[in-house]
Amino acid sequence: MARFAVSTDSTCDLKSAFIKERDIWFVPLTFTMEKDGAIEEYLDNFTQEEEYVAFYEKVSAGYFPRTAKLNYDAHMQHFTALAKAGVKEVVHFMISSGLANTITITQQAAEDMKKEYPDFTVYAVDPLSATVGQGVVVELAADCRDKDMSATETYEYLMDVRNRVQHCIIPNDLFYLKKGGRVSAVSAAFGTMLNIKPMLSFDTEGKLKVLEKCKGMKKAFSRVVEHLNVAPLESFDGKRFAVIVHTNNEKGAEELAALVEERTGVKPRITIMGPVIGSHVGPGSVSCCWISTKTRKELFDALY
Repeated sequence: MARFAVSTDSTCDLKSAFIKERDIWFVPLTFTMEKDGAIEEYLDNFTQEEEYVAFYEKVSAGYFPRTAKLNYDAHMQHFTALAKAGVKEVVHFMISSGLANTITITQQAAEDMKKEYPDFTVYAVDPLSATVGQGVVVELAADCRDKDMSATETYEYLMDVRNRVQHCIIPNDLFYLKKGGRVSAVSAAFGTMLNIKPMLSFDTEGKLKVLEKCKGMKKAFSRVVEHLNVAPLESFDGKRFAVIVHTNNEKGAEELAALVEERTGVKPRITIMGPVIGSHVGPGSVSCCWISTKTRKELFDALY
């Protein structure tokens, strides 16, 4: 039996088959879709590629998505299920504290669990990222577990690694950044007219930050390569990897993946972003994530 369990909320954007294969405990967030006053509610637990595509097609057709963070009760139910299954220690992941206060809720639930299950311990890892950035750290936790590392060793290791998870997030439409308050209405209107593609990343506090504005996707993709030049891929057990995630823009994802492979010699994984984070990025985006030899501060200091 493993020394600890690995657990995550759905903002990691790991696919259901991978979750099952790697024996990861999973708790989904909820989201709603609204159009013409009609509201539909969903769980962020898609199992088929077609479900992801249908979500983005609905958003493109005028449906308005809204998301909700995982509340206290959902955490208690999730942790209780783990404890009843005989788990004593769990390394658990949630969305970045720079985007939501979920880690505070997690820590409160973990503390309250001790009252009924004194031997149950939660190691709450704030990944300082979301989507595939969170996902790669969850995957590393599963690797640590399978190597028979302790929960404490894994937690300490990942608290260091998270500072070297790099992101280049390229939304296709500034409208969704305007909704999130990251650009003004005027900037969104002019930027869209001029085909401006902003480059975002998670900063050292796990907050999304607009790094720069590029003229078109191709220019943005070339800047991703420049980021990789400054902050090369880290090697884990002789393997290096990068992940390309898109919001129903497979063609753009394949184009960026080819550039990353040409630069690094590593063929990136390509996946589609889940609806919770995708609601804030919008359809048509393409993003790259990798674990680097450099910290985020070192990368930002070098380029910005």
